This record gives sequence, structure tokens and C-alpha cells, in this order.
Amino acid sequence: MSTSIEPFAVQPGGGARLETPTGDTAYVLTNTRNTHGSLTMLELVISARNGPALHVHHREDEVWYVLEGQFRFKAGSEMFWVSEGGLAFGPRGTPHNFQNVGEAPGRLLVITAPSGAERLFEDFAELLPGPVSPEMLASVARANWVEFVGPQLKDSDPL
Repeated sequence: MSTSIEPFAVQPGGGARLETPTGDTAYVLTNTRNTHGSLTMLELVISARNGPALHVHHREDEVWYVLEGQFRFKAGSEMFWVSEGGLAFGPRGTPHNFQNVGEAPGRLLVITAPSGAERLFEDFAELLPGPVSPEMLASVARANWVEFVGPQLKDSDPL
């Protein structure tokens, strides 16, 4: 059986490095182009006590696999505490966010299906350097089927 998707590999430390809206780092390991739209894989390096604002992906289901550290994930009304080697899942349409609850940077492998999650980070990077207003970020998010609907977990549910 032939396929139009070419095999590829990403070496450790590989992938495009992008800044996240919270000042952390996203490495794009797979994207829409090299998976023909099937999935996106990102490695996120999240600083201590940090994480994204509450948001909804309208297109993608999302898996968070903890590579390093301790995280808590809020998905809908559920709160999951997950350490290295564990994972959490957030289905599309479910408001969610997460927080590195450790004192050191943590690392997540994020897999979304279908692909496209990388485009929010790519479009955000085009706004840098310089300040990005909440309105500009909301516009980039909407263009990528994401909607911010609340604060960061550290603000809504402090430890």
C-alpha cells in the first residue's frame, strides 16, 4: 500500500522553536504539512507554576503526556494531577488549561488530532518581538479554531 506521506524523524532538540503566549517554549515536532493533516506533536517546556489560560480547541482533541515534572490539568469540571510518564486527555470543545506545579521547568509532549495546533504558535511568533495585546492574541486564536474563555489555572484555582 503506498502513501503520499513521507517517513521522517526528528532528533532530540529538533523541531522549530517558538515562544508561547505565556513566555514558555514550544518545539513543533510534527505539523500539518509533514503529517498531511493527521496530527500535530509539540514539546512544551513550561516554567515553574506557569501554564496557559483556559481555552477551547474547536477542531482538535488533545493528549498531554508528561515528560518531566508534575502538572495539573483542568478539563471541563475535572482536575487531574499527573506526573512523569502519565497523561491526560482533553476532547475538542472542552474548556481546559494546565499548570506546571513544580519548582523547576516541566516538559509536556502534546499531541493533537487532527493537526493544526502548531499554527497558533506560528501565528503568535509573527507578532513578536514586542507586546501582544489580549485582543491580538484572541484574534490569532480565533483564526486557529481556539477560543480563550478564562484565566490561567494559577489565577482561577491557586495552589
